[in-house]
Amino acid sequence: MLKVLGRGFAGVAVFFVSYVAVGGLMSASGAPRPRGEMVQIEPGRSLRLVCEGPRTARPVVWLEAGAFGFAADWGATQQALTAAGWRSCAYDRAGMGYSQPGPSPRDGLAIVSDFEKLTAASGEPGPYILVGHSMAGLRLRQYAGRNPGEIAGLVLVDAATPEAAASPRLKGFIKAFAAASRWAARGASLGLYKPLVRTGLGDKIGLPKAAGDEKRWAFANGLHNRTAAAEVELWPLASDQAAAQPPFDPAWPVAVVTAGPMMGREAWKDIQAAPARASRHGLVDHVEAATHTRLLGQGFADHIVRAVAFVASPPEADTTLKSD
Repeated sequence: MLKVLGRGFAGVAVFFVSYVAVGGLMSASGAPRPRGEMVQIEPGRSLRLVCEGPRTARPVVWLEAGAFGFAADWGATQQALTAAGWRSCAYDRAGMGYSQPGPSPRDGLAIVSDFEKLTAASGEPGPYILVGHSMAGLRLRQYAGRNPGEIAGLVLVDAATPEAAASPRLKGFIKAFAAASRWAARGASLGLYKPLVRTGLGDKIGLPKAAGDEKRWAFANGLHNRTAAAEVELWPLASDQAAAQPPFDPAWPVAVVTAGPMMGREAWKDIQAAPARASRHGLVDHVEAATHTRLLGQGFADHIVRAVAFVASPPEADTTLKSD
């Protein structure tokens, strides 16, 4: 019996080592060269920045990714924005993607402080149109409160709001998400995801090839996942920090783009739409056919482009759309 168990354990060990080794070879052979450039935000520390599109009189569009996200998440959106004549910039937060780590804790204040330094160092003129996906809704609120003179308009893409954190349902989700994020970080650090980078798990968004390759690489990267998990762990604190800032100025145009069906989610959709409803120039676009991640992909990025165009030149009347 012991001999059988020993052979079984040895077999499992060999399989695990082989699995990780094969994944390591796949990851090493497919490590993508990063797009964009490294921009120094303070002595000894730089962030990766990807700016695309023509320089025009239009506001520059800054794109802030959600949990576990970085510049690659916006690859399809930037492609669509460029085709529509917009200049856009996306970046990797400290310790994520290709950016160097930053000091702990990685709460909302640390992230927004880095973003302020990056926009200043980038040479891109303001005021800006800010676009935030998911958890990045908190970053937009905090940045706008600290830098009201830099705001030309805001687009919230299936985003969380500081007020939503008071919901018992969202509190439960955040707790579960933080636990799952810790396990995800452990798995990536052990190399368990490397053989999976070419599966659908590596890119759930639907990105162009260059951005998709970056996304697949980060999916299996230990530092990226550990940093992301630490950010999720601090979601409640980041939400409190964002809530300490004033609500968006009603004079600022605000567009909200949500993903997924309305039925059964009306209360959550209302919470997400609230910033646009509070604006004198608001747009709400419910994209029922999209998922939370696919909303950023090649199939739905045009909704984000239309939202950007709306906040740049808002009509007088508020608008609500329900898209298939």
